[in-house]
Order: sequence, then structure tokens, then C-alpha cells
Amino acid sequence: MENIEAFIEYLSKEKKYSEHTVLAYYNDVMEFNAFLESEYQTKLEDVQYVFIRSWIVSLVESGISNNSINRKVSSLKSFYKFLLKIKRISINPLLKHKALKTSKKVQIPFSENELIKVFELNEFTDDFEGIRNRLIVELFYATGIRKSELINSKVSDVDFSSKLLKVLGKRNKERLIPLLPSTLLLLEKYLSFRNELENAENTEVLILSKTANKLSQSFVYRLINDYFSAVSQKTKKSPHVLRHTFATHLLNNGADLNSVKELLGHASLSSTQIYTHSSLSELQKVYRKTHPRG
Repeated sequence: MENIEAFIEYLSKEKKYSEHTVLAYYNDVMEFNAFLESEYQTKLEDVQYVFIRSWIVSLVESGISNNSINRKVSSLKSFYKFLLKIKRISINPLLKHKALKTSKKVQIPFSENELIKVFELNEFTDDFEGIRNRLIVELFYATGIRKSELINSKVSDVDFSSKLLKVLGKRNKERLIPLLPSTLLLLEKYLSFRNELENAENTEVLILSKTANKLSQSFVYRLINDYFSAVSQKTKKSPHVLRHTFATHLLNNGADLNSVKELLGHASLSSTQIYTHSSLSELQKVYRKTHPRG
């Protein structure tokens, strides 16, 4: 357990992963540890790849998806790299492991028409909760921020004079995102309601519950899912789909990939390229309409 605790501290303090991510790593390593103790009565530090392979087989047989299994094994890879780094092991048992094959599911963004309908059909009441809920939808679509980034945003992150939002992303990397005039107006209206909440002065968090508490991940997910369920038949309706929509609509309207990469806070272009499939389909339509032989 000492090595697991050291690993968790390393993820939190050195890698600066979020609490949610650290917990996922911890759960994966502990799950494998329980399997080892049950099946082989051995320690994590003494493991051989054949034990890991046996665990993977048991996961497959239990019906867990290849994507989920790959994520769990990725947590183990990080753990054993850490043990190698601090010289608790001499060989990484996962060195030659190859991830299970997965089918890439294409994320389908919302259409511009669906976004219009969300704001037209849903009755956002003119009170704290109504304005806040509208602002949440607007911020996701107008800035492309992640769910965790929205939840952790502070009042001081909004710069009205420069019309910018400062976002603290993965690895504590900061980026600045321009704010639309409509978003700024909505923010001003929301803040006037927020300031009237009891105990609101005790926290610097931007988006609050009506009891002046920080919003939960599940609350934000449900909110987006509920609003978009009224206008869309798409299977997945989540904050991440709105982030995907933000990127796709920018690309469809002529934004270059590098600019979208910076706005999304991606470390490399390869991460941003997953959003290009929709813009490519749009480009094909334009091509067919405008080419002399189209």
C-alpha cells in the first residue's frame, strides 16, 4: 500500500492531475491488486505480465468494453512506470503490452439548428436558476470549455474589459478564450443574481447552486442532457458533445485547426483532428456544389 500511496501523491502533486482523474487511477490499481491477492496471492511489485494478461481476460469475460479495459491497463502502465522511476522494480511488466483493439465511435455534434432550438424552446426563467442554466449552456457552446473547467472557474477569471475568460485546463495549463458580447451580457446578469445569494461572498467559484455551493459533475451533465433531449434525437447529449460542437462549428465556418487547438487547450494537433470529420463532410458539400464537374 505504501507504493500506491506514493503513486497517488505523485499524480496529485507532481503531475497535478484532477481529483477525479487521481481517483480513477487509484481505483484501477486497487482493483488489480485485489485480483492479484485473490488469484495469485502475490504483491503488485512481484507481478509478471502473465498475471496482468489473466486479469485482462477476466475483464473481457465479465463483459467490460475494450475501451474501459484499455483505460484500466493504462492506469497500471503509469503505476509501473512510477515504480520503475523510484527503483521499486527493475523491469516494467507492461513494457511490451499492446492495447486491445477498439472501434472508434464518431462523436456527432449538435447542429446549428439544434442550438437555436435549445435557446428558443426552453423557457429559461428570469431568476437565478434560469439565468445560470442558460449561462452554462452558453459557456459550453461559446467557449468549448470542459465540464471540469466550467465547474472550477472563478469570478476573477472573467475579464470584462478585455472580453476574455481565463481557463485553467489539464496539467494546470492556462489559456485565454474570447467571450462573445451575448455571453458577457449574460454573465453580467448572472453575477447580479449571484451576488444576492446568501453566503455567495464566501466563495470565489463562478457558477454556483442556489445554496451558494460548487456544482457537481453529475448536475452539469444532467442539465445539458435534459435541455438537449427536448431538441435532439442524438444518442449522446453531454457537455463534451457541446465542446465537440464548438470545435466543429468553428471549423465549418473557416477557422484553422491551430486556432481551434489553442481554444480547446489541446497539447497537440492530433487531439484536435478528431473534430475535423464533420468539417470535412461540410467541405465535401461545398466542393460538390462549387466544382465545375461536381
